[in-house]
Order: sequence, then C-alpha cells, then structure tokens
Amino acid sequence: MRIAVAGGTGAAGRHVVEQVRARGHTPVVLARSAGIDLTRPTPELDRALTDVDAVIDAANVTTMSARASEEFFGAVTSTLLAAGERTGIRHHVALSIVGCDRVDYGYYAGKRLQEKLVRESTLPWTILRATQFHEFTGQALAMTPGPVAMVPTMRSQPVSTAEVAAHIVDLAVGTPLTSVVEYAGPRPEYQPDLARRLLRARGSKRLVLPLRLPGAGGRGMANGGLLPGPDAAHGDETFDQWLARVGASTR
Repeated sequence: MRIAVAGGTGAAGRHVVEQVRARGHTPVVLARSAGIDLTRPTPELDRALTDVDAVIDAANVTTMSARASEEFFGAVTSTLLAAGERTGIRHHVALSIVGCDRVDYGYYAGKRLQEKLVRESTLPWTILRATQFHEFTGQALAMTPGPVAMVPTMRSQPVSTAEVAAHIVDLAVGTPLTSVVEYAGPRPEYQPDLARRLLRARGSKRLVLPLRLPGAGGRGMANGGLLPGPDAAHGDETFDQWLARVGASTR
C-alpha cells in the first residue's frame, strides 16, 4: 500500500513513516519540507495523493491558544479531506488526544474541530486518540527554565510514540472503523513525579513545583480527564523503561 503521512517529519509523524516502511508499505511524506503546504489546496498535494490508499494525519502545531489551534487543525484537516475526496483516498486516519473532548484546554479545541471535520466528511475514517507521549514530560520541563520547574498537576497514562505509530499504521491498513478508538500507555502516572524522575536521570538538581492550572481545564487534567476509558488498547513500554532506554538524551 501507499500511505501518505501528513506531518511526516514531525515528532510523531517520523515514527509513523518508520512504521509504514517496517511493514513493507510505501510512505508518502506530506510536509512543508517536502514542498507541500497542508494549510491550503495545492496541485502539489493532489499529485502527492495520486494512487495513495490511506492518509494518516499526524500534523501538529505547538500552541496553547485555542484560536491558533483551531486555525491550524481546521485548515489542515479541511485541506486533507478535500484532497482525499478528489483523489479517491480509501481511508483517512487522524491522530488525536485522549480526553480532548472532556478537558477544556486551549490546544484541545483544535483537536475537537479536527475530529468534527473528519466525522462529517464523506471519506471512510478512523480517529485514534492517544495519551501523552513519554516525551511530553521533557517538553513540559522546557516551558519553565530555571532552578524551579513548574509542572502541571496532571494525571495521565504516558505511552511510547513508536507504539502509537505502529498501532495507527495497523489501523490505516485495515478496514475503516468510522469510530473513535483510544490507545494508552500501560499505567497511570502523576506528571510531577515523571518530571522528578526525568530530572534525576539527567543529573539535574532542579526542584519540581506542582502547579494546578486554572479553570475547568486544570481541574480536568488533575482529576483524570486525560486518562483512557476501559476499552482502550495499551502499549507495553512504561515511562521508566523509556527513560532507561533514552537516558540523558531526553533534553
């Protein structure tokens, strides 16, 4: 099969491309670095999707703004779906986030819009909601440089990016489910604890200060709104196993 990966050079997308190749399929990378602007219709995108069987949308934007998130995911999703309809894509698979429908956080507004557009499209579809990747902890620490790291009081179930990538490729080559499914790590964790473990692995003496984010979004994160439901599939790699594997390279 030929499988197009939107955002195929990003943090998640590059793992998806690797898994497509590992399973003997042909990846088609859709990214600005590959000459394709996913935010608007272009002849280059239509040419790239010619003879493609499935699209995996792993495109992402770094923002905490609801408006910026909606603008990005709205534009990219609409562009991909319209191009998929023109070129005869047989399966559109979107990567989303567990709990984005329950936690009122700015970035998640864009993921909710993405899901809505996919569900309302004419293309056969599947949405995979994943929990936070193991790498999320390092990203959270980087947001507050200095001797004290302020880390959200978040309960989550961190998961291997590579395992999510493998699962989403399995979904893409299968029959469209026309439903939302979840994929999570093996066990729940508390984000400040993960931050402390990561800092120890780095040999850092930074202090971790748990920070309750304001509003409904903060309450949702603290109270388990980002944890998977009982029907979720689960990866095997724990955060500590990931940390032992990657070590200090997580900076």
